[in-house]
Amino acid sequence: MGIRLPGGGIPTLPSGDLDEAPDFLHPISMLGICQNPESIAVLRHSVSHVMAQAVTRLFPGTKTAIGPAIENGFYYDFQLPRQIGGEDLAAIEAEMKRIIDAKQDFVRVELSREQALERFAGEPFKIELINDLPPGETITVYENREAPAAGAPPQSGGCVWADLCRGPHVANTREIHSGAFKLQSVAGAYWRGDEKRPMLTRIYGTAWETPKDLKAHLAFLEEVERRDHRRVGREMDLFSTHEEAGAGLIYWHPNGGRMRVAVEDFWRQEHYRSGYEILYTPHIGKSWLWETSGHLGFYKGNMYSPMEIDNQDYIIKPMNCPFHIMIYKNKGRSYRDLPLRWAELGTVYRYERSGVLHGLLRVRGFTQDDAHIFCTPEQMEAEILEVLRFSLHLWKVFGFKDIKAYLATKPAESVGEQSRWDAALESLRRAVETEGLAYEIDEGGGAFYGPKIDLKIKDALGREWQMTTIQFDFNEPERFDMTFVDADGKHKRPYMIHRALLGSLERFFGVLIEHFGGAFPAWLAPEQAAVIPVAENVNGYAQKTAAALKARDLRVTAELEDERLNAKIRACQTRKIPYMLVVGQREADEGTVSIRLRDGRQLPPMKVEDFADYMEEKVRSRSQEL
Repeated sequence: MGIRLPGGGIPTLPSGDLDEAPDFLHPISMLGICQNPESIAVLRHSVSHVMAQAVTRLFPGTKTAIGPAIENGFYYDFQLPRQIGGEDLAAIEAEMKRIIDAKQDFVRVELSREQALERFAGEPFKIELINDLPPGETITVYENREAPAAGAPPQSGGCVWADLCRGPHVANTREIHSGAFKLQSVAGAYWRGDEKRPMLTRIYGTAWETPKDLKAHLAFLEEVERRDHRRVGREMDLFSTHEEAGAGLIYWHPNGGRMRVAVEDFWRQEHYRSGYEILYTPHIGKSWLWETSGHLGFYKGNMYSPMEIDNQDYIIKPMNCPFHIMIYKNKGRSYRDLPLRWAELGTVYRYERSGVLHGLLRVRGFTQDDAHIFCTPEQMEAEILEVLRFSLHLWKVFGFKDIKAYLATKPAESVGEQSRWDAALESLRRAVETEGLAYEIDEGGGAFYGPKIDLKIKDALGREWQMTTIQFDFNEPERFDMTFVDADGKHKRPYMIHRALLGSLERFFGVLIEHFGGAFPAWLAPEQAAVIPVAENVNGYAQKTAAALKARDLRVTAELEDERLNAKIRACQTRKIPYMLVVGQREADEGTVSIRLRDGRQLPPMKVEDFADYMEEKVRSRSQEL
């Protein structure tokens, strides 16, 4: 059903604001088959109607809700007389093909409100949608009509099914290729996204113009599944979640911890080199901090309820900025002190509904790669350019080179003088253009307190993820009465810039795992090398070799299990260990290792010390190559 209504359809994804947005972004887009976006959306919307017609035929008594086209597919929500599952999808697909083969016309019909209410009597969700339409709104129905008799005029067949819909649709089901769609899954969805409303059954599907396009898309989805960070995380023992102990919270295992230390050490090193100082702030604070910042007014739904301590309300922090402001205000500041660049890997907590939690990508507790820059107006442009350069540097080190910028402009509700908005936006634009980045304007997409740059990266599958945000703030310096003494001796407001380069470490690791499919470059890999003895009599040499490499700060294990050599190699490949060092008696006698890469290639044998030098260089240079 194509009608757009408040509270209906797909929940809007967060914009990426550092403070106001929940900590999650699905890929913005997927690498798919080149299609005309408008025509393929019309096709998918039409297929959703065919699916709804098939479902109501197979399950009498079904109540229909909504069924839009979405990216790469469609869905439809139903209230069914019985529970269905994936095993029912084949029967629904078969019925859809019969409908397509019947060559039904899609015919648009306009109705009065009274006619529409009468037409959909007994359909509670349609009745609600009709009643919510504003007075005077044109109400349209799309009828699926049977093929007209031979010689009869077009669109003269009788109506076999109809849906409340704005359209448009294809003219006839013959335009839908019966081999170019597939139903994919069954899920639950609350009516209009409201947990207090009925739980409906949602059926997802995908539809394309040709079977070849469908086949390519399904192959892409198989690769997405193979790289799914939750699957890879289990296989490589990186992290886990435990709903019985608290939903949306991440437990980092030793392997994940090793990776996280490698990333955090690099992050700190690069921040110090770029003129930042690193802060640590509390996990809770008095509620007046968030009253002053405005978050309790704008963001309360994503914050946890206050806790009472010493007869005062404290809140577990959803963001770090009020604490950084407290440090700024700890003493008087001069223009000579600015800019101040303060960064923190600060763990914050935000409420998310349980139904949207998703591995590392949408969580309730996460560590934000956060920083705030306090500067004079004259320093603003240089600081923005430096932050952008810093961000691009980090992403390229991690292996992401396809990056696009989005400039988010002033929304309808905002604070701050127009002149400051204009100057800030122009600084953002010049920084992006100086770096030669492709960019688009996101009209009205800024936060209420300032414009921003969002950087979106493409992963190895061509999916675009929104990650970095560089954001002005005209709000908090005013609310917290932040000042500095300028060269003329007058107290002035500093400019405040929020920025998160990697976003949150949890989401970043989710994207990183899927980008590499777990086959990380050696400097990031939780296990960089495994020493594999060919027989028990060289276990001692294997242990000695592993110890020597560990002494060089390399992450190495000795595989001493009572298994065949090939089984050990397969196990190491499953763990995606970059280097497998096979040792037998000859290697023990010569002090060498035979080197097998995880992709099956082999390097020439090396002395243990030479291999350690080789590995240290790979780690030092953060090479993407083995």
